[in-house]
Amino acid sequence: RHNSVAITCLRFCYRLIAMILPPAQFMLLLVVLAVLLARGAAVAQVPVWPQPAKFSGAGTGSVAVVPSPNFFTLSGGASDFLSAAFARYEPLVFPHAPSKAGVAGVRSVTSLNFEVEDLSDDHPQLKTDESYLLFVPADSSHVATVKAKTVYGALRGLETFSQLVKFDFDANRYTISGAPIAIDDAPRFPHRGLMIDSARHYLPLAAIRGIIDTLPYGKMNVLHWHMVDTQSFPLQVKSSPKLWEGAYSGAERYTQEDVASAIEYAKLRGVRVIVEFDMPGHAQSWCKGYPEICPSPTCTTPLNVANNATFDLIENLVREITGGKPSAPGQPAGLFPDDFMHLGGDEVDTSCWGKTPAVAAWLKANGMSEDDGYAYFVKRVAQMVIDQGHRPVQWSEVFDHFKGKLPKETIIHVWKDVTNVTEVVALGYNVLRNVGYDSISWYLDNIDKPWDALYQNEPCAGIPSDELCKLVLGGHGEMWGETVDGSDLQQTVWPRLASIAEKLWSPRAATQDVAAALPRIRDFRCLLLQRGVAAAPVDNKNARSAPSGPASCYAQRVSFDQIFV
Repeated sequence: RHNSVAITCLRFCYRLIAMILPPAQFMLLLVVLAVLLARGAAVAQVPVWPQPAKFSGAGTGSVAVVPSPNFFTLSGGASDFLSAAFARYEPLVFPHAPSKAGVAGVRSVTSLNFEVEDLSDDHPQLKTDESYLLFVPADSSHVATVKAKTVYGALRGLETFSQLVKFDFDANRYTISGAPIAIDDAPRFPHRGLMIDSARHYLPLAAIRGIIDTLPYGKMNVLHWHMVDTQSFPLQVKSSPKLWEGAYSGAERYTQEDVASAIEYAKLRGVRVIVEFDMPGHAQSWCKGYPEICPSPTCTTPLNVANNATFDLIENLVREITGGKPSAPGQPAGLFPDDFMHLGGDEVDTSCWGKTPAVAAWLKANGMSEDDGYAYFVKRVAQMVIDQGHRPVQWSEVFDHFKGKLPKETIIHVWKDVTNVTEVVALGYNVLRNVGYDSISWYLDNIDKPWDALYQNEPCAGIPSDELCKLVLGGHGEMWGETVDGSDLQQTVWPRLASIAEKLWSPRAATQDVAAALPRIRDFRCLLLQRGVAAAPVDNKNARSAPSGPASCYAQRVSFDQIFV
């Protein structure tokens, strides 16, 4: 799959050899080739995913790593935030009990010390610094160090260190190869996310916390929570308490306390949580509790642009989400303290407005077409968010319709190939990019799109300059929930989200070679399994399928039947 010419040649050779050799000898040849490929891949592996910005492993030997109750230390202050992180990572870094005989006479690391300039654990935002320096010595100093400007950079350095440490079962001790190691790392893009969809299938809090746990492993820092849609409205809204009558059932709801606990859980892992209320389309579930904000009982979407009650409800909802002001140091605002609020705006069929006499009359009285009504709606709601000190995020159809007429605070979330991203950034708008339904889609519900296709999706593709590329904030893997619930969420997301994670974290030049990435993503998938993440096999034809047969995690290969078809 990685190179069409090479695969064509392989297919030809495969068929030719199959015709020449007897079946038994042919199968033996395949087994030998598989073993050789596995050994070759193991030699080529790089120890960290996603790749750091700058990495130097000058040594050729290894150092022992000696765990202890105080292995992780912090200089210059105290931090409950980092203490909690150290407690989480201790069993991840040291899952096995090493020999108690010690490592006398062996170069060793006995501590990882953190030096952090700012120990504030305010909610992370777009501009939060995640850079860090990591040094692993090979001399007698025994202390590895992470230096970071913020606690969130310290978290990223902790994750990198955790991936460097391996357990040597023969020696019965932990080791790091290649010391001394120096890593100078920072993300290419500040916004690196996963979208979950709790509207198509309700996701229990345990499933949400479980997926949040996985995001730091790939240095992902945003959970985009697509909260409501046509099918259900599960969130408690205190200003409009009948909205959650649109939930699937009384048991499939989120109280505001539930949401606050999930946001705090995410913050401790360096993850921002951004909520989406898709409007004015995709909003039929709103009508159950408040039918007056929908055009008519038989024509329920888009939301009623002609009724001020619609905008009163939305403004109160926005105020609950934002707190009516931006978050400040030590003062998180609203239910969702992040500076972004996603307003959707996609796939709006305005014909319902023209078919509803009261709405049609309002449009005519105001000299508007249906499309003008759409513009009025999305701009009015976006202005509510801006007036409350936040930035609205809207899907690409909003830009496709209205171009440079949108407020410059608007962030354009591009999911359609027809959206001209160069035009978006040239007009000065920030972009989140994922691109939905194509061969390199970052829509994770497209389970026929393999990891390597996602890896070839370049966020700045088509943008003519590095200066314009700076307006791309990052992107998301989008996990639309029509066929996903708590039973298959993790294995649909992982390990393909790792492709997106590396494209968004690592330098562009470091993510061009799919073949070089293959052994590393296989190794990373095995790490995810060791950490209890239900990551599907890397080479699946359909992403979340089970393994095709017995094999080592490190040697799993796509079956020849899947390649040679």
